Amino acid sequence: MSSYDVIVIGSGPGGYVCAIRCAQLGLKTACVEGRETLGGTCLNIGCIPSKALLHASHQLHEAEHNFAKMGLKGKSPSVDWIQMLAYKDDVIGQNTKGIEFLFKKNKIDWLKGWGSIPEAGKVKVGDEVHEAKHIIVASGSEPSSLPGIEIDQKVVVDSEGALSLPKIPKKMVVIGAGVIGLELGSVYARLGTQVQVVEFLDHITPGMDAEVSRQFQKLLTKQGLSFTLGAAVQKVEASKTKAKVTYKLRKDDSEAVLDADVVLVATGRKPFTDGLGLEALGVKMSERGQIEVDGQYRTSVDGVLAIGDAIKGPMLAHKAEDEGMAAAEVVAGKHGHVNYGVIPGVIYTHPEVSTVGETEESLKEAGRAYKVGKFSFMGNGRAKANFAGDGFVKILADKDTDRILGAHIIGPMAGDLIHEVCVAMEFGASAEDLALTCHAHPTYSEAVREAALACGDGPIHS
Repeated sequence: MSSYDVIVIGSGPGGYVCAIRCAQLGLKTACVEGRETLGGTCLNIGCIPSKALLHASHQLHEAEHNFAKMGLKGKSPSVDWIQMLAYKDDVIGQNTKGIEFLFKKNKIDWLKGWGSIPEAGKVKVGDEVHEAKHIIVASGSEPSSLPGIEIDQKVVVDSEGALSLPKIPKKMVVIGAGVIGLELGSVYARLGTQVQVVEFLDHITPGMDAEVSRQFQKLLTKQGLSFTLGAAVQKVEASKTKAKVTYKLRKDDSEAVLDADVVLVATGRKPFTDGLGLEALGVKMSERGQIEVDGQYRTSVDGVLAIGDAIKGPMLAHKAEDEGMAAAEVVAGKHGHVNYGVIPGVIYTHPEVSTVGETEESLKEAGRAYKVGKFSFMGNGRAKANFAGDGFVKILADKDTDRILGAHIIGPMAGDLIHEVCVAMEFGASAEDLALTCHAHPTYSEAVREAALACGDGPIHS
């Protein structure tokens, strides 16, 4: 029986980062993973492969719509779908092998197989039982479907199936207008698929700043996606090659049927804790199947901690990473901390959408006095040159103190631009602090500065 200071269960972004940080802190560490490759959902069947397809399909869009405007003449490229999938798989391989290298470099043992916790201090992998002073559950999440809808990964798929379809469908119905549905719907729309998004709520991207959400829907509609909002899906009937989606409009209970070659069920995710033996162990769980933890990621069982998608909070890879580092600090006797008020969210469509902190809606609900600074990318020289003038930057600041409370960006490189606001918020900066910081010209980041200026006397280029 091998013995460790820490055994991490799961090698996704939360798990592998946690394991590496534990090793850096001098703890003898192992990580349990049942897949053939490390990296969890994110690297294998989630964030990374979807970004590869988004990148490839965006290049096609640029060739079809913008190359000629810049004097790049020639026949538009044809799509070799098999080669595009091979490119995606190569990207996955490079990333997962990178984690293997990091494990070797940090002397972390990979315990291959699916893990369970028969008792506190012990982890069973296959027929072997290993001892650990601390066990950290980083088992992640899995797609959640709707009642009565069977995922066959051929005609009715979840996010995993949508990343490896045998051919590009002519018609696709996407159930759910959240991040996953819109990103993957966007990929296929660029590749020529007729994409219809069906959403239960009367708006897309639940929880997002409403103004950004409205603008985002307009731009996606312009790109060819269709939206049916306020619709409750009743059933999905699939044959070998086709499917019918029946939905009911919430406003008048009228029913309609959509035909599709492929139906993508993108109705969120749920914690994946099957087979860990948590209930028998006495680990307290929430009604939503999340592992209950305290402020230091400790569960109700001594020596067992949990992080990432398996516990409450946004199901984001970077949130799991931060918690992984914090949990490692905790078991090493230090003080682990995550600032949940400054966790950005990004949608990697084109334009990108990013958000951090409060929305106008959440501030109104809290009764907090605030001011808004806004700047359109149409006033940004670099964006205009690059056919990327759609969208805007919005900064929310406290009306009295000018402290930045949140930011919302829809536009080019929004997922990268949001981080200067994150750093500013981490340091408790005011909008004026950001406005007084010199930004290189010409860059997209100038739009962020202009939005900060708009919280004061006003922007320069608007």
